[in-house]
Amino acid sequence: MISRRFSRALVAAPLALALGLAACGSGEDSTDDPASGASGAGFPVTITHAFGDTTISDTPTRVVAWGWGSADAAIALDVVPVAIPFQSYGGDANGVLPWIAEKLDEAGAEVPTVLPDAQEPPFDEIAAAEPDLILAVYSGIDKEQYDLLSRIAPTVAYQGEAWATPWRDLITTVGTALGKSTEAQALLDDIDAQIATKAQENPQLAGKSVAMVWDSAGTFYVYKEADPRVEFALDLGMTGAESVDALGTDESTFYFTMSYEQLDQLTSDVLVSFATTQEEQDAFLSSQAAQTMPQIESGAVASLVGAEFIASVSPPTALSGTWGLDDYVAALAAAADKVDATS
Repeated sequence: MISRRFSRALVAAPLALALGLAACGSGEDSTDDPASGASGAGFPVTITHAFGDTTISDTPTRVVAWGWGSADAAIALDVVPVAIPFQSYGGDANGVLPWIAEKLDEAGAEVPTVLPDAQEPPFDEIAAAEPDLILAVYSGIDKEQYDLLSRIAPTVAYQGEAWATPWRDLITTVGTALGKSTEAQALLDDIDAQIATKAQENPQLAGKSVAMVWDSAGTFYVYKEADPRVEFALDLGMTGAESVDALGTDESTFYFTMSYEQLDQLTSDVLVSFATTQEEQDAFLSSQAAQTMPQIESGAVASLVGAEFIASVSPPTALSGTWGLDDYVAALAAAADKVDATS
């Protein structure tokens, strides 16, 4: 998931020309107060992130989104980017995610330019979009890539680790960058209200422990509480399984892998199993190793199948979290009902 190392060979003549005309205002040499954009009171605003400070001098009108979720947040805040990333997992043939397509259609807006499907930022195409702001708040860009993007336009990166920005923080950061902090908070309040309503409507979720797994290509992944898809379940009143903490002692923040011989040790009230296809899910659930798991024996399994469904909660975004919320909660609730029926 982390992008490959940037290569200077990617810097072609069109990009060099664009850089000569590029907007300034981003980089670590900014002397503005890093907290100046926190109130959303107007521009300029300065946002501190992993690579320094980025100052945005005026209301952005040509926004490019890179990575995951930034395009969703901008669109949810009524700012349609001029270019968005190609999303191969969950996107359509053009790389457009369904919740983005639906939101744009509702707004009567055309789909923006979709950037090439690439692990690294497509610098030429981003420069050609003539942005005045680049949002890479949940992405894998490194320092060298950030520096080059910043020569094209002010660029906002992640605050901590690559691919690790909490989805709520992503929305507030994008809101600050767009001069829409108040609207971003209202958006979050609305999302949280919908989640709270779902939790109230499904009291069987409260206090149920959950373990989330994915059996993929011979490797068995278990997700920790820091992973946003687990966090989303905890928002609904569920708790993290103690077995996950006990077994996941490696240094990875978000997940760990297990041997199939250990699966009986991964205990929880509810097991959430991800799979891209139903065939993959059926193969796992019917496997000899899976049959040793008490959740599968009791039927307390929530099967989340399909690229769109999985992408909507991995992690949730300003648009996708509510897009898939009904189906997500229904799957969790059905599994929790099995726990109550056998207790």
